[in-house]
Amino acid sequence: MMVTNEKSYVNIEPCTMGLSADQHVKEDVMLDQQKITILYCRLSNEDALDGESNSIQNQRELLTRYAQDHGYTNLKVLVDDGYTGTNFNRPAVKEGLELVKQGEVGCWIVKDMSRFGRDYLTVGQYTEIIFPSYDVRFIAVNDGVDSNRGDSEGITAIRNLFNEWYPRDTSKKVRVSLRQRGTSGKHMGKPPYGYRRDPEDKEQWILDEDAAPVVKRIFDLTIAGKGPSQIARILERDEVLTAKALYAKRKGKPLPDRPYHWGEQSIVGILERMEYTGCVCNFKTYSKSYKLKKRIPNKQEDMFILPDTQEAIVSREQWDRVQELRQNNRRLRKRNDRDCLPGCSTEQTAKASCTSPPARASRANKTTMYARNAKAVTAHVRRTTYGRIRSGRHRQGKGSQVSMF
Repeated sequence: MMVTNEKSYVNIEPCTMGLSADQHVKEDVMLDQQKITILYCRLSNEDALDGESNSIQNQRELLTRYAQDHGYTNLKVLVDDGYTGTNFNRPAVKEGLELVKQGEVGCWIVKDMSRFGRDYLTVGQYTEIIFPSYDVRFIAVNDGVDSNRGDSEGITAIRNLFNEWYPRDTSKKVRVSLRQRGTSGKHMGKPPYGYRRDPEDKEQWILDEDAAPVVKRIFDLTIAGKGPSQIARILERDEVLTAKALYAKRKGKPLPDRPYHWGEQSIVGILERMEYTGCVCNFKTYSKSYKLKKRIPNKQEDMFILPDTQEAIVSREQWDRVQELRQNNRRLRKRNDRDCLPGCSTEQTAKASCTSPPARASRANKTTMYARNAKAVTAHVRRTTYGRIRSGRHRQGKGSQVSMF
């Protein structure tokens, strides 16, 4: 009888592979640790009112600790202190984005989405398009945002929208506050050259004994027919200190290199100030949106003008006369620009543009004028050349030997 050893597997207990449940295992970090990890901090003037939680120091410590705990190296801290989140024209952001375009950044970390920006469209463009295109991981620590995990529920987009509502609401409150102050009869800016604050009442302006006569002289010279550039040369010849030099002298600071050199734009700015007639003039400019920093001149009927709030340097009649003269000069210069081309000969135009273009013509007007002259020269040359060719053919037909060129 043959005996075999049979093994029974009935009583063997099944076993399974044990899985690690360690919750403290560090998450995966970038494979290429040579790339930069940007720790971005931002604080605007409005955010500074919220206290210590949003301070630059607090953001820096939080981001540094997070990066070290999660194994990020080659850290670079970028800070924009005092910059609003609605504008991405910030020095640190521009520096970081330049590194991103060069392919040197692997991760961009912020405290929360509002620190990166408060513009819903721009933030989405960077986090959804630009950063993924350059393989940059974006993390907002307090908001739990990580581009590697995705955002299937769209919470990040909603959060960005709320972040944009904050500056929108703040802008409305600021506009209401400025409107109330501006319509109360108080000046909304610093005194211009010619005035200074009353030591007894900071809200009131009084005449500056040194500057007010200069302002009066500038208006008188304009009424006498002098232009801004001529007035600037007269003041420089008479060694009249500029506004900057005058203020530096009073504060005991060093004078500018050219203390008597008046610029044409400085003269123009003085001639356009209605406050010299003794009035309050608020809301002279406006912006179309809180996102746009460009100021647009307001129409006079949309300004708030309150007369007789301080002693006048010039009368309203003098100010109106100056504005009329300057407006007529603008029209005359424009007319001269249009009429300059017909008065120029073709030979003069071939060597240069018009012989005597207006001295104060803008660069854009000069470019347009010169382009027109070039077209006229080209047409003249074509007509002349065509006439020579026809004449040469006619002479050759008669047997004449004519050299064309």
